[in-house]
Amino acid sequence: MGIVALAVTEGMLHFELSMAYEVFGAAPAGVTVPWYDVEVCGSDAVRVGRFRLEPDQGLDRLRHADTVIVPGWADTEEDPPADLIDAVRAAHEAGARVASLCTGAFVLAAAGLLDGRRATTHWAHTGALAARHPRVEVDPDVLYVDNGSVLTSAGKAAAMDLCLHLVRLDHGSSVANAVARRLVVPPHRAGGQAQFVAAPVPTRDDHPLAALFPWVIERLDQPLSVEDLARQAGMSSRNLGRHFSAVTGTTPLRWLLTQRIRRAQELLETTDDVVDAVAAATGMGTAATLRRHFNRTVGVPPDAYRRTFRSRPGTDPTEDHRPRQG
Repeated sequence: MGIVALAVTEGMLHFELSMAYEVFGAAPAGVTVPWYDVEVCGSDAVRVGRFRLEPDQGLDRLRHADTVIVPGWADTEEDPPADLIDAVRAAHEAGARVASLCTGAFVLAAAGLLDGRRATTHWAHTGALAARHPRVEVDPDVLYVDNGSVLTSAGKAAAMDLCLHLVRLDHGSSVANAVARRLVVPPHRAGGQAQFVAAPVPTRDDHPLAALFPWVIERLDQPLSVEDLARQAGMSSRNLGRHFSAVTGTTPLRWLLTQRIRRAQELLETTDDVVDAVAAATGMGTAATLRRHFNRTVGVPPDAYRRTFRSRPGTDPTEDHRPRQG
């Protein structure tokens, strides 16, 4: 799937850098699709956290990459290095997809890539990003934002969400799920929109709904109600609603609908099932119901989604099938 270049500079946050390398550095066992060539690019040896890192390539290499990842960097009160800004801008102008992790959004904003676009960063820095770059529409309430060729993520774990999203765009749900399983993280945390996530489901298993979530996922073909979920969780419907709000930030029915849509996406990508069969397998009942909810949530009808994301034998892996937005 081409070159993924990790752009590094002095003071870069090591968590986001290491996490991106883990996602793109090697294909999971059993995955045979063409994988990424990862290059670490920087102007010189840099200190990342407490570690010293020797880049593979110079920053000028970014313009030859298919995807450029800009990890977070520590001192957001200072302007990003000019050579990094210029290299990221040149890479985007050359056609690279550019994604920032956490406070890496400040680099993209300084390069002018976020002007007139919606973007996010770590919640503690959204105010500073908006104040410093007023032409950027900063959204503090999402995990990541996909503008097609420019993507931004919130902090830490949200960087993983965005990287898995990129794998999902390039290879489909089953491969992204395989990467997530290898890293022992959720393949996609819950939310109401297709290209950004507003209501994450915690990865911790010490909350009252920990056992309920997998029980529901195994029964998405069934017409589950709030009462069914409450009964399985051993609590009242009102109590269930309070726990859902605290744990997921949304309601039980909205969360359930999100899971049904996600399952529908996976089936559309990985099977030849007709829309009626997908509707039955996801508990939607009829194709009309699935189309209504799918179009409202994802922004396109199921058939259009399948044409965009379905991996077909003989498809050129260098051809860009990503939806363009913004």
